[in-house]
Amino acid sequence: MPIQKITPFLWFDHQAEEAAKFYVSIFPNSKVVKALRYGKAGPGPDGSVMTVEFQLDGQPFVGLNGGPHFKFSEAISFVVNCESQDEVDYYWEKLSAGGGQVQCGWLKDKFGLSWQIVPTVLPQLLGNPDPEKAQRAMKAMLTMKKLDIRALEQA
Repeated sequence: MPIQKITPFLWFDHQAEEAAKFYVSIFPNSKVVKALRYGKAGPGPDGSVMTVEFQLDGQPFVGLNGGPHFKFSEAISFVVNCESQDEVDYYWEKLSAGGGQVQCGWLKDKFGLSWQIVPTVLPQLLGNPDPEKAQRAMKAMLTMKKLDIRALEQA
């Protein structure tokens, strides 16, 4: 099997395997591929998970248990493109559980990773050739946490 050229690599304190299982439970066509464990040479505890490879909807990821040295920030996020309000609602509920709802379709999951739950119609609404319609859609979006397709279309 060829190696993915570019793979998102996520640094966790000690929850990489827990996070991978959480994400895999949410997205279709997803699985934990394998986990590598630390040996006696460390630096993690002997037998504990060092890295976990997983796929979310076919996209490969790697999680590392690297310790508390680095934290996630909003400077990096993953976008989930949603075709319907049901999809927006599903991913919003699942990924924000135990985390926090932010603004404009952004949330943080319980591991501190940022996600954007975005209806696929949003770029069309924000890029409407009628600048007044585009501005109304933007103003509506700025008042929302979870994005509401109907309200955005009506703006």
